[in-house]
Amino acid sequence: MYRSNTCGELRITDVGKSVTLAGWVQKVRNLGAMTFIDLRDRYGITQIVVNDSSSAQTRETASKIGREYVLQIKGCVIERESKNGKIPTGDIEIQAQEITILNEATLPPFTIEEDSDGGDDLRMKYRYLDLRRPPLQRNLMLRHRMAQEVRRFLDSEGFMEIETPFLIKSTPEGARDFVVPSRMSPNEFYALPQSPQTLKQLLMVAGYDRYFQIVRCFRDEDLRADRQPEFTQIDCEMSFVEQEDVLDIFERWAKHMFKTVMGIEFSNKFLRMPWIEAMEKYGSDKPDMRFGMEFANITSLAKGHSFSVFDDAEYIVGFAAPGCASYSRKQIDALTEFIKRPQVGGRGLVWIRVEESGVKSSIDKFFSAEDVREIASKLGAKAGDMCFIMCGPKFKVLTQLCALRLEVASQLGLRDPKKFAPLWVIDFPMFEWDEETQRFYAMHHPFTSPKPEDVQYLESDPGRVRANAYDFVCNGTEIGGGSIRIHDAKLQALIFKCLGFTPQKAEEQFGFLMNAFKFGAPPHGGLAFGFDRLCSLFGGADSIRDFIAFPKNNAGRDVMLDAPSQIDQSQLDELYLALKEVPQKK
Repeated sequence: MYRSNTCGELRITDVGKSVTLAGWVQKVRNLGAMTFIDLRDRYGITQIVVNDSSSAQTRETASKIGREYVLQIKGCVIERESKNGKIPTGDIEIQAQEITILNEATLPPFTIEEDSDGGDDLRMKYRYLDLRRPPLQRNLMLRHRMAQEVRRFLDSEGFMEIETPFLIKSTPEGARDFVVPSRMSPNEFYALPQSPQTLKQLLMVAGYDRYFQIVRCFRDEDLRADRQPEFTQIDCEMSFVEQEDVLDIFERWAKHMFKTVMGIEFSNKFLRMPWIEAMEKYGSDKPDMRFGMEFANITSLAKGHSFSVFDDAEYIVGFAAPGCASYSRKQIDALTEFIKRPQVGGRGLVWIRVEESGVKSSIDKFFSAEDVREIASKLGAKAGDMCFIMCGPKFKVLTQLCALRLEVASQLGLRDPKKFAPLWVIDFPMFEWDEETQRFYAMHHPFTSPKPEDVQYLESDPGRVRANAYDFVCNGTEIGGGSIRIHDAKLQALIFKCLGFTPQKAEEQFGFLMNAFKFGAPPHGGLAFGFDRLCSLFGGADSIRDFIAFPKNNAGRDVMLDAPSQIDQSQLDELYLALKEVPQKK
């Protein structure tokens, strides 16, 4: 063994012991008569001292080392004269008796410190160096611990961990598949799974009534802070359950994770909020409940005052921002520009300032003071608050106002990453209409069961049908979601019909599942949690990237491996593939 102890475990009680450590050089301080070396591994840092008590050979070796050299140190644990209370090993140091350079190191392109001087692109290129830094080590340790707690809880509840294949059939509905050409079946392709959805349903048909898997999934979609082309989800399915059974067990699971990993206990049941309520009160199906600022519909109050912007609008909605009456015109203008950005798409912003002395607004020309005061009251404003109002098509303006709500909350410091507000969003629409293609698409996926009481509307009024679906949301992020599934082949065929599938297309893409239902499918349901998102939530970060060992950048590239990349012509020939010329961007 190259070491008897790690660099993070020795304490004052170990004084007098002879030990062997191995690790990387964090820092070297040569003071002439003595040299101090900070030796680091993933467990911590231990200070090494080389002085007159060390041999001449040891002193000579110490003079040659640099940052990130890999060393083996043999020596004795002694009490440190100048203690460092910032690190667990700060009461001791190692009197070096022998130093062996296991490997020299080129000076790294950025500092391997808590706060590095390297930019994102540089650190991504040298990810193996970035992974040596304490923040990423803590993130991956958190991820490891969370994975163990997931398995521990689900195993205790009778779930079996079963692996499903990565090479499956492409199903073009939803996000784009990553496709894999088959050498043995020319001109045919596998797809990498976006989810093991149909496979876990087949496991229910097979009688494995409680399944889970911490599984890698793949989606060829544009990236954001909380998305990667390959990601990990906690995939679960249960048989002989209704919605309440699924929510009960996974609410207990969520509480278990918060308690064991974060030390946070939730004594009350998580809030259940219908989708329409979430949209009308917060403009989002993943509302951030750490703070208030609920929306209020003021359409009836705001129309009929000869203000054409309001009179011509379908929906007028606003919220009161606490303590923001002091906002300057410059700050209000900045918020107006914020909502006009293409990412938000707002056309303008109306404001009402509420003070002890009265109200003032940007619409005083059209509304009396009493009318403005009535609107402010409807929005729940008190003295010292500022009301923000937008108008337009209902769900479009709700989404735009949500972006403003989150921006104002961020400015007010209301989005505390150490505060958690979990809830279930339920009763989603079964379908969403796409104007461009003039057809319905499944809000979740085509295997979601409709609410039993809404089945009657499937053919006459599909837009009215609600899904037996649910999302787990925390701090404005969808952490997971699922549904009770369809287990009847006839109902599944009707859903495919609502989605514009011909019987032939449904059979071609999903015949294997529908045929399986004919052999006795139990009622079943489940859900999947985004494991990367859950890790970043617990780690207090906005991006999932630093909780993944080797992530892709915002363009979907691995800059360390330089992937994706071209392949040899011989490989293309084996796969019967020919390349098309890529059009030049104008």
